[in-house]
Amino acid sequence: MITPKTVEFLRRRAAALVAIILIVTFYAFTRLPAPSPSECTELATHFKFTKFALPELPRYALKSVRLVHPSLERISAWVSSTGAAIALGDIDGDGFPNDLSWVDPRIDQVVIAPVPETGQRFEPFVLNPAPLPYNASTMAPMGSAIADLNEDGLMDILVYYWGHTPVSFLRKKLPAEARGTSISEPLSPAAFVPCEVISSSQRWFTSTATLTDLDGDGHVDIVIGNYFQDDARILDAHASGIEVMHNTKSKSFNGGWNRLLLWKGATSGSQPTVQFTDVPGVLDTEVARGWTLAVGAADLDDDLLPELYFANDFGPDRLLHNRSTPGNLRFVILEGKRNVGTPASFVLGFDSFKGMGVDFGDVNGDGLLDMYVSNIASEFGLQESHFLWLCTGELEKMKDGHAPYLQASESFGLSRSGWGWESRLSDFDNDGTLEAIQAVGFIKGEIDRWPELQSLGTANDQMMHDPRHWPRFRPGDDLSGHEPNAFFVRAKNGRYANIAHELSFDEPMVSRGIAVADVDGDGDLDFALANQWERSYFFRNENPEKNNFLGLHLLLPVQNHHSPTTVIVRQGHPKRDEPSRPAIGTAATVYLLDGRRPVGQVDGGNGHSGKRSQDLHFGLGRLANDAQLRVELRWRDSIGHPHQETIRVRPGWHTIQLGCEHKGDQTL
Repeated sequence: MITPKTVEFLRRRAAALVAIILIVTFYAFTRLPAPSPSECTELATHFKFTKFALPELPRYALKSVRLVHPSLERISAWVSSTGAAIALGDIDGDGFPNDLSWVDPRIDQVVIAPVPETGQRFEPFVLNPAPLPYNASTMAPMGSAIADLNEDGLMDILVYYWGHTPVSFLRKKLPAEARGTSISEPLSPAAFVPCEVISSSQRWFTSTATLTDLDGDGHVDIVIGNYFQDDARILDAHASGIEVMHNTKSKSFNGGWNRLLLWKGATSGSQPTVQFTDVPGVLDTEVARGWTLAVGAADLDDDLLPELYFANDFGPDRLLHNRSTPGNLRFVILEGKRNVGTPASFVLGFDSFKGMGVDFGDVNGDGLLDMYVSNIASEFGLQESHFLWLCTGELEKMKDGHAPYLQASESFGLSRSGWGWESRLSDFDNDGTLEAIQAVGFIKGEIDRWPELQSLGTANDQMMHDPRHWPRFRPGDDLSGHEPNAFFVRAKNGRYANIAHELSFDEPMVSRGIAVADVDGDGDLDFALANQWERSYFFRNENPEKNNFLGLHLLLPVQNHHSPTTVIVRQGHPKRDEPSRPAIGTAATVYLLDGRRPVGQVDGGNGHSGKRSQDLHFGLGRLANDAQLRVELRWRDSIGHPHQETIRVRPGWHTIQLGCEHKGDQTL
């Protein structure tokens, strides 16, 4: 006999079953398509890399954690989780970006060395800041950039630190070099002169920096992203008191002051110098005191002035519109507009995620730069998302403070990979479509501390600033320490697929910086990876596809050197007897016969702790070697005057000296 209770029970069971069926059905309809395993395997056939370990200096003992302030000792692994950094460039002047400047946190040194398998042109060495005041027990290098800081035609090294203001290591210009002969002496510590970037006794805790011409005067300036508060004693194990952490989980504006340093003057010779000036008061406090882990600079509105992107930890990222004039810096915050159904955290300027990497590239092929930002996007733990800020093309809205960008990482398949740091957009198979690679992983150990981190995420904001209220994060603890790095490739359905496993990139590494360059001049992009508390690696691209490419070395004349009156184009790589400096910020648009318009800008060091070479590279697919390419160049000359000129070149590498007067199109 069926009783009323039985009927009610069956009714509820049926309702629950219907609800489950509806949830599963809606999930199936809303779930975005993912490539099959066989498709991922096929995608991987277009790529091949050979891994080489970076050299280790045997005279240094290796460590796995830093000594920190006593109040931070319980979270010493967290505080010690950054510092691995890497840059690729042409330090020795042989015309190829086959030299490395990287920070190995295991020895807390900046190491200069040739890229593995490119010839032993000089012995690896470290940069010593002496005779400048420097205390290795309370200070540590966090990153470097390769650039011609004093504009004499020789590449220098900018190094930034925790516990010290940045230092420029300037390459000496010997008398023979001054007469125009080639640089014959091998690189060594004696070839560099350390010079304070600014005159200050402050302690900065710089986690990132990039180089760009902020005010359009023709000289390269420095953008500094600081993390801990100025004058803290983070690495002083004998200090007293209590150090300050973030004051909220999503709106922390109590970090160290971000800085804009304007180039003021320089000299060359055996005792070279360069001067920068810290310009205070330009950035709003909420921009200046974010806990910044990555910074990017790129001209987004075609006025040859770089916009700035600050990727911040425990607070919203910031995009700034550049409205500067020479000697007068002015930036305005740009914010996105929220649409119906758009979460506030997916609106640019209102996110609450943990920004840790940023790169620029045209992802959807519309001829406009987009921005790819790494956050914490673990499959377990914090279910955040990486950002892909797609440009809508409404650039005129920047004048009204509007950021013309929409968040599209999920629809493109780029939303998740793990605890992300560096993000890079580059074309590794030269097919004309950008790949996206990421450095992933936080703290590697054996004791899972995700439950403790999640408890911190639900704790009262008033407790955040005091490290004594934080959970334990010490050596041996693990937070996403066994996640593989990501290698995203565009699939046939238009979405990206992570094929790291298929490329055997699934070895867990705690990675931070990624540097990209064509180190051997063979037309395909290689990359180097800086790992935290582990050995770092170089990955040589074997390029099984053999697609064609266009490579551009875009250069400006150096100080006191005759400036060409037009653009000079020649095939090949820079020569030692052509004094010049990279034209950071110069923009190029390539016009292809099929209507595509690949774009790029000379990068001065965007991202977290990796620096790509200051060359431009475009994949061309199966284009013939004798094809004529129209390339539009836009740049500011050495005194800040804007220029635009069109050249015509064939595929391959070309060196281009940018002049000061328009003389019509050139064909090579």
